[in-house]
Amino acid sequence: MATAPDATVAPLLETGPATGAARLILAHGAGAAMDSAFMEAMAGLLAERLIAVTRFEFRYMAARRDGGKRKPPPRAELLQDEYAAVVHRVRAGMGPDGKLFIGGKSMGGRVASLIADCLLQEGVISGLVCLGYPFHPPAKPDQLRTAHLDTLACPSLIVQGERDPFGTRAEVEAMTLSPRIAITWAPDGDHDLGPRGASGFTRKGNLTLAADAVAAFVTHGT
Repeated sequence: MATAPDATVAPLLETGPATGAARLILAHGAGAAMDSAFMEAMAGLLAERLIAVTRFEFRYMAARRDGGKRKPPPRAELLQDEYAAVVHRVRAGMGPDGKLFIGGKSMGGRVASLIADCLLQEGVISGLVCLGYPFHPPAKPDQLRTAHLDTLACPSLIVQGERDPFGTRAEVEAMTLSPRIAITWAPDGDHDLGPRGASGFTRKGNLTLAADAVAAFVTHGT
């Protein structure tokens, strides 16, 4: 895993207070950029809660902005060094008392979860936040992406839609996950935490619930 900043990563996108008690690095999902509607909404809601958010793009996504060929993302395991380089870059710009958390939307959260224990042991981060974790590909519940979650030592929060096709509430509650993982459920939420119109819940309400859960975890949960 990389231990120094990588100058080839895309620029960082900062939201929220420049100084504060905690900062969260959020990586994007497989198909949507760091300024997607979901990422913009979550960064804004967290900024309102005085949580600083740093967003970045993996190289394959940044290349799309430059007119590059639209290639599928690499396997999550191959993105670990890119993420770790960003973490060390951000950590170097923080004060010694600031708490740093890592995470992301879907694939971005999965990549963060793969490096979380190592970074925790190094004293670089304080916790992990995953928004819509891809427990398995849609319609393929036997292809689990959870082996490392069984023994995860890093304090972690997953915010998951109850009917997320990458892992529904019924499926996830039947799994054996590390006791260090807390899960907040977005009522009737899909992979973007959005509920159905007739459910009685709203997208705005579910995103607010997610932001409240993340803010509470980052502030008090570790």
